[in-house]
Amino acid sequence: MDADELLVLVAGGDQRAFEELYGLVSGPVFGLVRRVVRDPAQSEEVAQEVLLELWRSAARFDPGRGSALSWVLTLAHRRAVDRVRSARAAGEREQREALRAHHPAFDQVAEEVEAGLEREWVRRCLDRLTALQRQSVTLAYYDGYTYREVAERLSLPLGTVKTRMRDGLTRLRNCLGGVA
Repeated sequence: MDADELLVLVAGGDQRAFEELYGLVSGPVFGLVRRVVRDPAQSEEVAQEVLLELWRSAARFDPGRGSALSWVLTLAHRRAVDRVRSARAAGEREQREALRAHHPAFDQVAEEVEAGLEREWVRRCLDRLTALQRQSVTLAYYDGYTYREVAERLSLPLGTVKTRMRDGLTRLRNCLGGVA
């Protein structure tokens, strides 16, 4: 029997027909739901809800409006989209509530002033390095290059760059009072 015939029998309460229909549509239902929902556990749950809804609402199927598989997949798509929207709305509600409840436990102005002073302190210490040390440290720590990339960029041997970096970082640490 095809899905249309099985669905008509399911509408009459035929459990064997439902078992056959389940075998026919469970794969496509799960595949569609998985593409929409993405999360495997959530997809399994939504697919199970769709198949339960199929059992309960089979009488609503109208063969004159389309095939049984199309009807079942429409149910699955709607349920999957509802789940995604519900999850998104819940996340947005939680985010709004977190923003409302957020009370910083620090004085933001004081933090910004302190951060500015620290940046200035680091700048002054960087100015005390030799030009070659400063260039190597800046490329590595501010621009994110690896030692090997710094060496290539400056056309220097890797060992030379490592030595400049070690000496420059030692001087920075001493200048910053052993804090860094």
